[in-house]
Amino acid sequence: MKVRVLRAFTDESLRFGNPLGLIEDTAALPDPMHRQALAAALGYSESVFVDDAESATVSFYSPYRAVPFAGHAAVGVAWALRQLLGRVPTALHTDAGGTEVWVDGSVTWVQASLATTPGWWHERVSSASAIEALNGPLSPQQDMTQLWAWLNEDEGVMRVRTFASRAGIVEDEACGSGAMRMAAAFGRSLTLYHGRGSIIFARPGPPGHAAIGGYVAEDAPRNVSRF
Repeated sequence: MKVRVLRAFTDESLRFGNPLGLIEDTAALPDPMHRQALAAALGYSESVFVDDAESATVSFYSPYRAVPFAGHAAVGVAWALRQLLGRVPTALHTDAGGTEVWVDGSVTWVQASLATTPGWWHERVSSASAIEALNGPLSPQQDMTQLWAWLNEDEGVMRVRTFASRAGIVEDEACGSGAMRMAAAFGRSLTLYHGRGSIIFARPGPPGHAAIGGYVAEDAPRNVSRF
């Protein structure tokens, strides 16, 4: 099985970003159990299966289960479908409903319902340097937590790190769904410098919705023979 490997939410030089597996030959894997096994073998926080490229019908899997929405994987597959189709899909169609898609310059955007996202907890830390110094969450109970500090409050720029041991992710390099919830909570556009050097753009949408955008890069594919 050939798996494309993308990185969503890179910086402007296409460094860093959160990796995801992209599987286009989904006819070979109709069984959800086999898809789950492949996602587990890949080990990314999420992988995405393109069930029908023309209609932009996709499904997301974490290493443990199918998930209704995955922020960085949605941005990544929207970017890939633009390449594949030669046009920007107006929406992704998932088990959770429609996810609006658009492109602004080099940034790929998606907008989705906040009801599809996990219940992230956000906690402010004293400074960006305190965020940098973290070796993990502030306490073991923070197992689905985004810790953040302002880099420039006037311009809505944050330094963020995400810890999600409950989901099997010691630290997520760039968390799109958490950024959506952050933008909705603050009611303003934000730029989040995430993980080691990733960048997420986020903005509130209509009631109950938020949008995230970012740069995307592609790495060498992986060939998985056993899973």
